[in-house]
Formats: sequence, C-alpha cells, structure tokens
Amino acid sequence: MGHLTDDDRRTDDRSDFCRSSWPGWRGRAREWALVVRLLQEAEVGRGAVLLVEGRSGVGKSRMLGLTTTAAARAGLGVAHGSADELTQLIPLAPLTSALGESGRALLAAAHMNVWGQVDQRLLLVEHLQEQLERRVAQEPMLLALDDLHWADPITLLALRSMTRDLTSYPLVWMLSRTTGSGDCPRLNRLFDLLESDGAIRITLGALDQPAVADVITDVLGAKPEPDVLALAGIADGNPFLLVDLLEKFKGEGVFQVADGRARMAASPPHTQAFMRERLEGLSARTRHLLQCAGILGRSFSVKDLAEMLGESTNGLLPMLEEAMSAGIIEPAGDELTFRHDLLWQAVVRTIPDSVRRAMHHDAGKMLLKRSGSAVPAAAHLIHSAGRGDTYALLGLDRAAREVLRSSPQTAVDLALRALELSDSADPDWFGRAATAVDALTVIGRLTEAADLARSALGRAPPLHACRLRCALAHILLLSGRPADAISEAENLLAEKDLPDDLRGIAEWTMFWGLTCLNDFRKGRRQAEAVLAERERHADAAVVGALLLLARFAMVDGRIADSFTHLCEALRITDRGTAEAIQRPYTRLILSLYHRAMREFDAAETAIQAAEEEINDLGLTVLAAQPALFRSVLYLGVGRLDDAAAEAQAGSMTAEELGTHGFNRVGLSILAVISLRQGDLDAAVRHIERFQSIQAAPEMLYGSVWEKWVMAAVAEAQGDPGRAVGILDAIYTDEEKRRWTLLTTPLTAAWMTRLALAAANRPYARAILDTAEYLARNNPDYPLFAVTFAHSRGLFHQDPDALAAAADQPEPWARALVAEDLGVLLSTRPGADATAKAVDSLDEALDGYERIGALGDVARVRARLRALGVRRRHWGQSQRPAFGWDSLTDTERAVASLIIRGMTNRQIAQQMFLSPHTVSTHLRRMFGKLNIASRTELARIVAEKCPELIRS
Repeated sequence: MGHLTDDDRRTDDRSDFCRSSWPGWRGRAREWALVVRLLQEAEVGRGAVLLVEGRSGVGKSRMLGLTTTAAARAGLGVAHGSADELTQLIPLAPLTSALGESGRALLAAAHMNVWGQVDQRLLLVEHLQEQLERRVAQEPMLLALDDLHWADPITLLALRSMTRDLTSYPLVWMLSRTTGSGDCPRLNRLFDLLESDGAIRITLGALDQPAVADVITDVLGAKPEPDVLALAGIADGNPFLLVDLLEKFKGEGVFQVADGRARMAASPPHTQAFMRERLEGLSARTRHLLQCAGILGRSFSVKDLAEMLGESTNGLLPMLEEAMSAGIIEPAGDELTFRHDLLWQAVVRTIPDSVRRAMHHDAGKMLLKRSGSAVPAAAHLIHSAGRGDTYALLGLDRAAREVLRSSPQTAVDLALRALELSDSADPDWFGRAATAVDALTVIGRLTEAADLARSALGRAPPLHACRLRCALAHILLLSGRPADAISEAENLLAEKDLPDDLRGIAEWTMFWGLTCLNDFRKGRRQAEAVLAERERHADAAVVGALLLLARFAMVDGRIADSFTHLCEALRITDRGTAEAIQRPYTRLILSLYHRAMREFDAAETAIQAAEEEINDLGLTVLAAQPALFRSVLYLGVGRLDDAAAEAQAGSMTAEELGTHGFNRVGLSILAVISLRQGDLDAAVRHIERFQSIQAAPEMLYGSVWEKWVMAAVAEAQGDPGRAVGILDAIYTDEEKRRWTLLTTPLTAAWMTRLALAAANRPYARAILDTAEYLARNNPDYPLFAVTFAHSRGLFHQDPDALAAAADQPEPWARALVAEDLGVLLSTRPGADATAKAVDSLDEALDGYERIGALGDVARVRARLRALGVRRRHWGQSQRPAFGWDSLTDTERAVASLIIRGMTNRQIAQQMFLSPHTVSTHLRRMFGKLNIASRTELARIVAEKCPELIRS
C-alpha cells in the first residue's frame, strides 16, 4: 500500500482485480472483496453506497484509485473528485470536478437585498443531479469522492438528496473521509443517515502483522526478520508511513538482504522524525518552493506557484524535479499535487504560524487581483486576515455575497468571520451584518439572524435601517412570531420617506402576520383601505390585502368571494411585479381551497404550478410544500400509499433544508395515514416525532392536522374525552370551527360523533350549527349540504339524513357514511332493519378495503360479527403486502414508464410528481418486490404484466 513502485504498477496492469492481495495492496482482502462485488452488481443494474473512513495514511485514497481503475476496466463509467481545505468554500466543488462541470460560474447576487429569499441551492443540486441521471441512465457508473471531511455544506446536502433519489440506478457511490482530526457534525450526520438508508460503511484500520510482513517483503524483496518487523512497528500499521519509512531506510543502507531474508544492518536514524528528515534532505530552494506550494493547497497550479515565488515557470523546473524525485509531489492532471496528505501536512508544519498566516494573506491578495471568483482568495483570507485588514475584509465581503444564493452556510461563515475582524467604526460593518442576516435566515438560524439584525439596527444609517427592519419582520414571521412581525412592520410604515418597495414589503408582512393571527377585524379594515387606493400601493401590498380578504371570506363562509380574491391576487403575481414568494404562496392557498371544495383536478394543477415556480425562483423556504399539499390531496381521493410517498418526500426535503416546521406537517400527515391503515403504534411514533421538533408552525396551516391526528389517536385508544379536550379550541371558537370545517369538511361528522361519544351534546350542537351555516350560505357548493346531512343524521339519529349524505366526493367519507348508517340501523328492531344494516356495513367494508384503510376495515368487520355475519379476512380488492399484486396503480404506472427507458425526472414530469416522490415510489416498489434495480423491475414487468411493455 502507500505509494506504488514501477514494479507494483506493472503488477496492477496485469491484475484482473479478482485477487484480494497483491504488491501495493495488502491486508484489505475483506474490503476489496466487497468493492469487487459492488462493481459486479453495478454491471447487472444494481447501485450501492459505500462509505470509507479511517485515519490519514491508511489507504483510503489508494482504495478509491484502485476502484476507479477496476471500474473503468469493467466497462463502467467513472467519475472521480475530491475536496481539500482550500476548496471547501466553493459550492459543490467535489461533485462539479467529478462530473466535469465547470461550476457554471455561480452567479453572485447583483446587489444586497436583505429581504429576498432567493436560494440557488436547489437549482444547483437539481442541475448536477439531472446531468448525473442522464449519464447513469446510459451506463453503469462509479462516482468516487475523496476527502469529504473538507466538503462544503451544499455538497453534503447534494449527496443526501442524490444518493436517495438515484438509488434505483446502477450507480455505485464511494465516499471517503479522514477521521481522527476533529469532529465534523454535518458529515457525521450525513454518514449516519446514509448508513441508516442502507449504505455499507467500512473503517480502514492499521494493517495487521501478516499484512505488515507482506508490505516489507514487497518493498525489500525479502521476508523480514524480527528486528525489521520491530522497526516497522514505528509506523503503527499505517501503510503510507510504513512504505515511506522502508524506502527511505532502504536507500540509506539500513537493511541487509541475504538468502531471501531482510535484517537490520545498521542503526536507523531517529525514526520518529523521518518525515522531517526527508524534507531536510532537499535543497533550501526546493524546501521553500514546497512551503509556498503547501500554502496553495494539497493540489496547486504551477502558474500560481511561479507567481507566489516571483519566478518564471522555467526557473521552477529544477526544484520541481527534485521534489518529484524525492516522492513529495507528483502530477495530477493540469496541476501538481502532494503525494499524500501526510506529506502536505508535514511541509506546512515546517512554516511558523505567523509566517503561514502572512503567506496565506499574500496568496489571497494574489488571487483577488485576478478577475473572476473571490471564493478561492477567501479560502486564504479567512485564515490570515487580521483585525481592521481592509483589503482582506473586502475580499471576504465579495466572496460572501458571491456564494450567498448558492451556499448560504458558506456565506454565513465568511460574513461572520468578517464581522469578527471589523472595527466598530468600519463603514462596511453594516453591509457585512446584512449579508450575515440574509444568509442566517436562508439556512434557518432565525434566532441568530434576529439578534444580529437588532444589533445592526443600532448603528445602521436610516435607509439601511429600513431594509434591515424589513428583514427582521420577515424573520419574526418565519419564527412563528406574527405579533412581533406586525409590530416591526408598523414601526417601519410609520417612517417618513419610506421607499415604495419597502413600504409594499412591510404592508405585505403586516397582512401575512394578521392572517396568521386570524385578526380579521383589524386586517379587513386595512386591506380594504389598500384596495380602495391600490394605485398608491405596491403590488406586494395589494396581493397581501387580497390574500387576507380571501382568508377572511373563507372563514366567514363566503367561498365564492374567497376564490374571487385569490384569482385577482394570482393575476397580479403572474405579472411578476409582486414579491417572488407571493407567487407560489398564492397558488398553494388556491390549491388548499380547491381541495377543500373537493375540486381535485384544479387543486393538482395549482400545486404543480406552485412547484414549478418554487424551483424556478429558488424559494427553498417553500420547497417541501408541494409534496405535503399533494399528500393531503391524495389522502382525500383515497390514494393512501401515494399520499404516504408524498408526505415522506416532503418531510425529507424539510429535514434536509432545515425548514423543520414543514417536517412537523409531514409527520402529522403520515400519522393520519398510519391511523387509517390500522397501525396505531406507527401513528403514535409519528406524533412523538413531530412533538419533539422545536419549531413554530410556518407559513401554511399545519396546526389543524396536528390537532386532528392527536385527537384521532386518542379516540382510537378509547378515550373520546381526551380527544375532545385536544380539539376544545375548535369546538368553542366559531371562526376556528368554520375554518376547520371548510378546509377539512369531513371533520363535521367526525367531530359530531366524537362529542356525542364523550357525552358533550353542546359541542356536537356547535359543530352541527356551523355545518348548517356553511351549507345555507354556499348553495353553489353542494359538498356542504352533504356534510351537514351527515352531521345532522348523527346528532338526531336520523337514517334518512345519513342516506342523503351518501353522495360524498371522498371515498373514505362515503364509506364512513355507510358505516354510520349501518351502525344506526343495527340498533333498530326487526329483521328488515338488520338486513339493511348488514348491507350498509358491507358497503362500508368494501369502500374501506378499496383504499387500504385497514384500521377501518377491522372495525367494520367487528361490527358485522356482532350482527352474526362473518366476512373472509382478505377482501378481493385488498392488496397483499409483497409481490407484483401488492403494487398500487401509481407504482404500476411508474413501472410502465421505467420500462420505456424514462429517467426519474422524465417520469416526474409525465405524472406531475416531484423526482423525490418518484424515487420514494421506487424504493417502496423495490421493497415489495425484493429487488434492487430497474433491470430486475423490467424483468418482473415482462413476466407479470407484458401488456405494459406492448403498450
């Protein structure tokens, strides 16, 4: 191991890589057998993720290098990239280098805007994933990334997303990191998550004694005597250090070889310092060259090195040749690189700290003078800038603004470091604070963002203070503190000579906050005042007013008026003159109302349009929302498996991006689905998970779902009194009752039944009265007459009213009406009533079975048994848990598109899903079919359903 001699390379050239041990690769038989198996499985269509970790010098990079060679010889496509200390500020550097992307000259923000939430992270990851998916759809691939302990935050985000979404392809990921040199929580979390998803994790440790003996034999050409083995113990089983030590001492005549045995011929030099002595054996000029090269990074360009040294390239040649002959550096594509991290670190450690900082400063200044990105210079300046160093601070400012939209975590690090180094009187201090506030907001560190914004307000000039106050109001809204946000917005609106754009944003923030607080009395007056003089207000304010009035009209039970306001808001946002976030936000609200009215196709169209706008506009804060809204939509139409897939995709997106409030919403939806599927324990686990997330509800209406599912679980556990207590605020507040029954109409009957079960007729009466009010005031929406009839039938025990409620648009609600009617009829005397009860319960049983509501199926079957009727346990329409027949209609549709050669992205576009959701469906299908590749799926389709292929 370590580095290869020419003989080793010739051995490798002859190797077919089916052996587990050869010169240059010893002591890793188990690990190599695993690599070979994964590459062979990729050839037949299976993918995998392999995590490789260990201390520096144990052979991780060597293993990656051998694997890429083996993959190429096996005919796989190969992509190989790495990170290093001086590229960790460059967004996606390891992936872009591996995939041959140029980095696309990531766009810097044209100007500082502390309000805007445009975030390019998703767009950049989507771009790279699309390129990779196209390649792996054409051929099996190995993607190897080394030294991920230096990776930037967006690379870690991309790896989490891409490994999951491309799991169905013949793509082997090989991800390596060095351990033992400091903790990296984000990388630890990534490796743990990947392992929990099925990644294989191996830790390369020290070589054992037989492997050490093999390495000595390879290097010295003879078997070691005990004294040589004892000397090798200095390297502590580290392959790189062992080979380095042996080759150095071999050249110094320390070993004697005779009769195929190697023994000590002389006392070796002071072995603990052999790395340093190796460097000291070089000329002074070459040592100086290596020190400058070390400052430039593990890899470096000869051009940069010549400029640092003030030499011509020709003048460097003798020193470079000496360094290469000594095995310190070697060519690496268009650059040179230190042959190992340990050598690079040894060189850098020879430079005193003060001198090292000065050299980093010089390198940063050199790179800043060039046109193009400031990020490479910032990698030096962040290590070297001193307090008040104006030139270095301006470089950090440039780099922070440049990566603000593509890697806000990196922007935070740069901006906060610049703030630390700024004097309090520095006129640029505020700009740095504004950048940090914006970046902290984007990545969800809202408390820090608010604290810094308040601190900056104390020293900001008037115009900048207004912009910062806008940002603070927005942060408070995202933090779930609408009252404080409104206060900030009102203070801002009281300012004289407030620019029009800021006035519009402040008014929008105020309306948004009032909507969150349900303060429609105050909000309605102000909204109507804005609309009365709309020419004096920015479009952002007009849209905010319309959305508040739409919400008020909905709560007031005037549904047609609500849609009128929403459609007008949409016409304004489509002109592109409102705030970016208002466009998808308006469409998501529209989808919510369409779904509430059971206009399912219109709701789907609105969600699809919102999703496209979120992606196009870079609105990461809303990225999880389309999947979550779609999951509720699918729940309504009875597609429980599809609803679960969307909820899981939305929750994963929220978790990855740090928008934890949306993760709560996803978990609450999954709890509802688990309850319907009869898995009470899973529903409880989902509730426990979302209750453990300390995040305020964000932007769009998750609290109703959380309360509903907690109450539903309490009811399922046999405690209707506790369930009513959970929903007490809805039972007792007229506006909350209307909102709940409007957005989720089926709750009218459910909450009526629940209150009656808890012997609380006043609460049941309140629900009934609200349902009647909505039906009476919305004759154009017959849904409310149906739900009122259902509630009335339960309250008055009226079978005719329940029969009139049978025309429910939701399949689960239709089954529920049939069940309620059957239960009521079963209490009536006479054989005729009993027969009708059985018929109604059979109808309910069939309806529940069709949608997979197994918990409800079990309950209805128990009711039938009480009437002396037994139905076989598996209904004909119920799917088994595994095998081809277990696939849902959506999963079969995905399978039919896969066998036509479509990528996940193409399938998503065809089916109006997100690529995340398609990959979720595939993982579920693979589990049901016990397969791991698209190739195996195509074989099963050909066997089980050949008509899909013919079509």
